[in-house]
Amino acid sequence: MPILEKFDRFNQKVSFWIEWVGLAGILMMMAITCVDVVGAKVFKLPVPGALDIVMMSQLLSVAFAIAASLILGRHVEVEFFVPLLPKTLQTIINTIIHFLCLLLFILICQQLFAYGYSMQTGHEVSPTLRFPLYIFAYAAAVSCIPVCLVYLHRFLLSAIRIFKR
Repeated sequence: MPILEKFDRFNQKVSFWIEWVGLAGILMMMAITCVDVVGAKVFKLPVPGALDIVMMSQLLSVAFAIAASLILGRHVEVEFFVPLLPKTLQTIINTIIHFLCLLLFILICQQLFAYGYSMQTGHEVSPTLRFPLYIFAYAAAVSCIPVCLVYLHRFLLSAIRIFKR
């Protein structure tokens, strides 16, 4: 178990560290929106490409906060049937769910890397500012790695609980 505890601490450190990237994205959205509104309404000078910047900041803020939200339990869970089952069956169901979530995020990560590569080779750029979009697809893919690690940890803990009984 000490290895899993170290793995959990590593996951928490990485997840909470990259959450700061998400916070920076939120602050960027807020700043750009305020500057754009004031510039457009007061000075008749809007920020060029404000929509592009806000869209990409939104992507970064959501993607990089997923792992920390998962660790802190800030995501939505619907539990009305499983708590009524016996503990052994609950543990088996949780193990299956954690495994399926791990597979899902591995697939999402792989597809985001593939999508980023196709955007890179296709020279996809944002409509207004013309900055390359593949960087953000790669960033979203990288942000899925800590989520995979969290689900791997939860799967291993659940599997150990099954085999201890």
